[in-house]
Amino acid sequence: MGSAYFYHLTRHPVDVTLAMLLGRAGEAGWRVAVRGTDPDRLRWLDEKLWAGQAADFLPHGLAGGTHDMNQPILLTTSVEAANTPQCVMCVDGAYITAAEITALDRVCVLFDGNDDEALNAARAQWKTLKDAGASAQYWSQADGRWEKKAEM
Repeated sequence: MGSAYFYHLTRHPVDVTLAMLLGRAGEAGWRVAVRGTDPDRLRWLDEKLWAGQAADFLPHGLAGGTHDMNQPILLTTSVEAANTPQCVMCVDGAYITAAEITALDRVCVLFDGNDDEALNAARAQWKTLKDAGASAQYWSQADGRWEKKAEM
């Protein structure tokens, strides 16, 4: 049974935090789906990931290609990721269910703490998962480093 980790972004933008988390997921040997809500925004994230440092290279692809099932990291708007991930990272308000969490090793929900709409969506998601009995942790970087602030 997996857990959801909520990441309240206040110091670094989503692309920086996402790259860090994707690197850790790769170290764990997980296939990852990055679930977004807007194809244009996923294309932007795709470009940011390709522009990273060579030492931090993260092999990935945008959904819709002929090799989706082979991608270690697949950026998608779909709930059904073709790469059969062990980890799903939700960005830009993408939704995840408690049932999905139990079927995965890890779920990460990244949200911009400076955006009231994103903050409210994350709070609603947390409450929904809590009410469903899902395991979750809330992480914040309020004073510069990641700290676990809550767990259910």
